[in-house]
Amino acid sequence: MVLIHPRIIPASSSEAGRLEVSFPKESGCEAFSVPLNPTEEQLQDWENLNISLWGKDDIEGYVCQTNIGRSPSEILSEYMGMPVHLAVRGSRRRNCPPTLRFPNLDAPSYFQDGYPLLIVSEESVAAAQEQIRGMVGLQGIEERWSSDTLQVERFRPNIVIKGAGAPFFEDILTEFTIDSHHEPVEGASSIVRLVRKCTRCVLPNVHPETGVRDKAVPLKVLMKHRRGLDPERPRLPCMGCNGVFTANGVVKVGDWIHVCETGFV
Repeated sequence: MVLIHPRIIPASSSEAGRLEVSFPKESGCEAFSVPLNPTEEQLQDWENLNISLWGKDDIEGYVCQTNIGRSPSEILSEYMGMPVHLAVRGSRRRNCPPTLRFPNLDAPSYFQDGYPLLIVSEESVAAAQEQIRGMVGLQGIEERWSSDTLQVERFRPNIVIKGAGAPFFEDILTEFTIDSHHEPVEGASSIVRLVRKCTRCVLPNVHPETGVRDKAVPLKVLMKHRRGLDPERPRLPCMGCNGVFTANGVVKVGDWIHVCETGFV
């Protein structure tokens, strides 16, 4: 699945936004595109689904359709080798689960595991890479990791930060703003609140470009160095923190972050 290539075409004055999806050439699957923000009229023509995610079965979804060729679900089902649907969330709100720090958390999400944002710092990834190199030859960690680079994409963040000067700063970063100015500008920032640490499964072991899963890296290293940080799930390792927006705005590559609050996440 990591070899599927999605591309967002933002809305402009001349056309509505769309999601373009393409596949590896050898798969034989054709590319397709669907509206990024379908209208209510379009949704009326799309099949309505009640979607279950992590035990919650009240998520409203609609099966995406196109006007020409095979449906996106047919193409994806062929590629995956099993029946699947490409769905967009409906207007019914889905709430993020509460956390120890925010038992009354009031924030929406779409089809994410739990929260719309995952923040990881480049310094944390660099520290994890050094820990990997220190364990080469142990617990199935191959010699190639003496020189291979641990890609930040393995952790699937949607906001990557740098410049704190130390690894795992996101562990104590509880609120910050994002904008294009070196100095904070009142009213011009998107506000992010970090609500819990992100516990990890085996997914980061999968190379994001090849789809090949490593038998040890980075999960076994994280299990050694990054367990016991989430009081709700102390046996699971953590890397990065989940967050929510508390104000609307546009986030761009190269923006500055301004720390508003630190503490326990």
